[in-house]
Amino acid sequence: MSQSQNAPAFDTTVDAVEQTKHLKKSFGRKEILAFTICTLVGVDSVGQIASQGPRAITMLLFFALAFFIPQSLLFAELGTAFPQEGGPYLWARIAFGRLVATINNMLYWVTNPVWFGGTLSVVAAATLETFFRNGKPLSTFWFYLFTMLFIWVGTFATILSFKVGKYIPISGAYARFVLLGVFTLAVVMYGAKHGVHTPHLSDMTINYAGFVGLTGILIFALCGFELPNAAGDEMIDPKRDVPYSLIRAAIAGIVLYGVPITCVLMVLPIDQVTSLGGFIDAIKTVFTVFGGSVDAKGVATLTGSGAVMGGVAGVLFILCTLSSGVAWIMGSDRALAVSGYDGAAPRWLGEISEKHGTPVRVNILSGAVASITVFAAHQISGGNLGKYFTVVISIAVSTTVLSYLAIYPALWKLRNSHPEQPRPYKAPFGKFISAWLTCLVLFAGAQLLFPGIGSAWFGNDYRPDGWAQAEKWKYFLTEAVPLAIFVIVGFLFWVSGKKTREEKAA
Repeated sequence: MSQSQNAPAFDTTVDAVEQTKHLKKSFGRKEILAFTICTLVGVDSVGQIASQGPRAITMLLFFALAFFIPQSLLFAELGTAFPQEGGPYLWARIAFGRLVATINNMLYWVTNPVWFGGTLSVVAAATLETFFRNGKPLSTFWFYLFTMLFIWVGTFATILSFKVGKYIPISGAYARFVLLGVFTLAVVMYGAKHGVHTPHLSDMTINYAGFVGLTGILIFALCGFELPNAAGDEMIDPKRDVPYSLIRAAIAGIVLYGVPITCVLMVLPIDQVTSLGGFIDAIKTVFTVFGGSVDAKGVATLTGSGAVMGGVAGVLFILCTLSSGVAWIMGSDRALAVSGYDGAAPRWLGEISEKHGTPVRVNILSGAVASITVFAAHQISGGNLGKYFTVVISIAVSTTVLSYLAIYPALWKLRNSHPEQPRPYKAPFGKFISAWLTCLVLFAGAQLLFPGIGSAWFGNDYRPDGWAQAEKWKYFLTEAVPLAIFVIVGFLFWVSGKKTREEKAA
């Protein structure tokens, strides 16, 4: 990796020096802001959070103050003090060494192709069914055709030079604001005509079970501030642009989650808010004010102008899901490629294209993993999109949450080990923030593996939907086995990089 001005002193491989020459600087302030909004605000998470009921609003406010904002401050410091390519991998690598960093980086990377293929493509397919097929399910053939097209359009965008590929995240950021604006207007019109569900204060109170149920998914939904720094050497001026963009993205993220979740709960009865279709169903319901009706069972049908508006919303929604996947794949693939030429992964993964300035081999690998995930999860779930969504999102949440166990404490460690490193921005109470966020992900990780531990492990208030008390060890294995496999693969990656890391640059 390149030793740019004010870069910290650490051993650099010959391959790192050679490959970073292929990177192209085209990542400015506006791009960082749009990119961060796409990584922070995933429309697929709105239904998942809203399905927890009115208490989700209280938890979202708590996490905005106790997690979202502190996280933005922590990454503003790390991203300006250590702005080189690789971001989250680099910080863990300097703080804790290559072995810890590469295992952590495996969890960080693998989440994204699994999520892209196993969650985002399914949400996009459900959106297609809702707004363009009047709820009629896609046949197996058309499901696979649509999801493969979705995945490989996104993969192709990550392969292109950032100067070109960045337009999907940029357009996705704008799509979020347009979709939110039209949806909010429709909710106001719908409420004036039909009334809304106003939650009671008692429904918004949080107990231990509610905190356990929402902590993991909220961490998953609200992380991503660090991802632009995975392209650190492609930024034009990271020391100036990173703090500016992250603080504004934090404000935008709170609004872009808070408004739709509140609106969903105001429009739909809580028993109709599903993890997969909650936000989609709410959009369809309120768009009946433009043309359409809602029957006695709460099923919405759009006609005339309502159908046209629904089609526009469907396109915007699919663009939002695509841009989330593209932004995360762009960032996490770069982190994996950096570990490849840094001697912490197979060398062939660390190849940066001279033509595009992108890690094409890792990009294709991500597309392949996403495609395999589609086929595997579809077969396991028997084609049930709701069940498919639940299976994959639980694995994605686990790997995401645990991948921050070497990232958040890096700030504390680097303040101690590299106190002389210039810090253009220094987070207030930085060590406390670092310790607090680390404790929070430790708690969330424990609850994902052992729901309800500390109260009633796998009890009725903590057990995931569809699981029986007698299946607690089966559930544990469905979460723990993939994590163990990823850790082992990470270790093998580190072993395979021995030759590369021994060839140090002068």
